Amino acid sequence: MLKFGLVTLGCDKNTVDSERYLADLIAHGAEQVTDLREAEVVVVNTCGFIDAAKKESIDAILDATRLKDDGACKAVFAIGCMIERHKTELEDALPEVDVFLGTSETDRLVPELVERGFLGGAMLEHPGVRVFGGDAAHVRYLKVSEGCDHGCAFCAIPLMRGKHRSFALDDLVREAQLLELQGARELNLVAQDLAHYGRDRRDGFALPELLEALVRETSIPWLRNLYLYSAGITPRLLEVIAANPRVLRYVDTPMQHGSDAVLARMRRPERQKTIRERLQRYRDIVPDLAVRTTVIVGFPGETEDDFNVLCDFLEEMQFDRVGCFTYSAQEGTRAFDMEDDVPDSIKSERKERVEELQRAITSERYERFLGTTTRVMVDRAGDVPGRLVCRAPWQADDIDGVTFVRGAAPPGALLDVTIDHVVDDYDFSATMHAIADLPHNAERRPSRILPLATIGLSTVGSYGR
Repeated sequence: MLKFGLVTLGCDKNTVDSERYLADLIAHGAEQVTDLREAEVVVVNTCGFIDAAKKESIDAILDATRLKDDGACKAVFAIGCMIERHKTELEDALPEVDVFLGTSETDRLVPELVERGFLGGAMLEHPGVRVFGGDAAHVRYLKVSEGCDHGCAFCAIPLMRGKHRSFALDDLVREAQLLELQGARELNLVAQDLAHYGRDRRDGFALPELLEALVRETSIPWLRNLYLYSAGITPRLLEVIAANPRVLRYVDTPMQHGSDAVLARMRRPERQKTIRERLQRYRDIVPDLAVRTTVIVGFPGETEDDFNVLCDFLEEMQFDRVGCFTYSAQEGTRAFDMEDDVPDSIKSERKERVEELQRAITSERYERFLGTTTRVMVDRAGDVPGRLVCRAPWQADDIDGVTFVRGAAPPGALLDVTIDHVVDDYDFSATMHAIADLPHNAERRPSRILPLATIGLSTVGSYGR
């Protein structure tokens, strides 16, 4: 039995991909080990989004190759986004890596292992989705499409992931059912543009229909939408969110800037007027909707006046949360040929200013929750005995802060609480009144892949390929 280790870097969509690879490997008789020193093969799923991510990926690959001397490792496979963009250069620079597979080649992972004698060719069980384990096994991600058709000047994702392709609605519902069987209590829908779902299939199914199907065909208590372009947040989608309590009142929509001049150079489809009108529509149709956005500072040509316009616009729009990134030139993008004329020191300063501004905005907006009763989900036991780390509906996993609650309950449990205090601007403390709902498998989670035949899905070959 092949013992393998899997290192996953980058976004939640990469996590979903790794779960697919993990399932395929185990279905062919391999065994995952958590201690990489015990692994005969180490697979590194890379990220190539920005320079910092590339450096992290290269460091992880080099760490894996050192295990050939210090551990049981016989081969290192580097796969994923960074390989798709830089395969030739990496093959020359890292001869100690045995196999490089880009995102368009990852269906070769198992065949390469078979050809090299690490695996037998026969599939021992149906591939499925395997929980990575740990306290967050109740929080899962469902990737509904691959690739991106948008032409943002700064973004290399289309170069790594290709054109947009939506997966079949029935396959996604069955995938969600399998995740529920494995303990999913929160299902985060992800894509490069979630709102683009279904447009390429022409079968009449778009994101509203997918959400309604997930509500109808599963009992997962929390369904969350992550990363939607504003043009796709239609009145129909907002009505589905407003009408279904299990679809959380939360959207993550990337604005990227507030200056029309910068937005035009970025090749973004929205302008200030459009963003303002759409955000007002969101809040009119879905009261208490939490809206998160992202912005980039230091894009080529961004002046101090442009930056001040961005800050003024953030003040006006009052987003619940904002993620801020400094511009990083990416080879192959339209912006790569622009002069990167904002010094790194200015980029960093502007990022700090945006974060300071948004911290104050978020803290002020969060005061409206004080004294209110809400339902939170338990993520894990806290560092302080008797304290739980939970999240409210407006707190997405790993990016929006947490809510601390005194009491005892397993991960995935839903609690009714009263919000008492805002802690450190982004977190809350709350008092528990009751356990509203417990996960069905609170005592034991499956340790092996569930056969897809359990839910009638016989193949996942088209998923993510």
